[in-house]
Amino acid sequence: MPVVDAPTGVEDCSCFAIMRAARQAARLYDAHLKPTGLRISQFLILALLEEVKSAPMNTLAERLDTERTAMGKMASVLERDGLVQIGPAPTDGRMRLVELTQAGERRLRQAFPLWLQAQSRMDALNGTQRVIALRMELAGLDMRNTSA
Repeated sequence: MPVVDAPTGVEDCSCFAIMRAARQAARLYDAHLKPTGLRISQFLILALLEEVKSAPMNTLAERLDTERTAMGKMASVLERDGLVQIGPAPTDGRMRLVELTQAGERRLRQAFPLWLQAQSRMDALNGTQRVIALRMELAGLDMRNTSA
């Protein structure tokens, strides 16, 4: 039974608000990246690989806070498109390493200015300081599931 005067509707759900904002942001970034054929989720994988050069699948999943199986599917699509290479780690053949290919580097260079445009559009729509504050607030939220 809800507490008197407690928010009870879907619109009052914190998770719903965060998910809705995330979908709206993804649509904005996806629209800017469309000429490259990348979605923001794919761009972020390529950008992270550009930073680290090579990473185990599990590490990518952790860094991007994605389920391991979902990361595997996304990386497989990027591999199919020739943008990443997936292979066994030299020290442990059970571990799968993901690396950016030359085609992936080219696509990332093509996409980067469009990503910057999306960043600028987000700032223009919402105010630069507000967007910075939002990123800081979201990074500071504690959403660990400790009830399990």
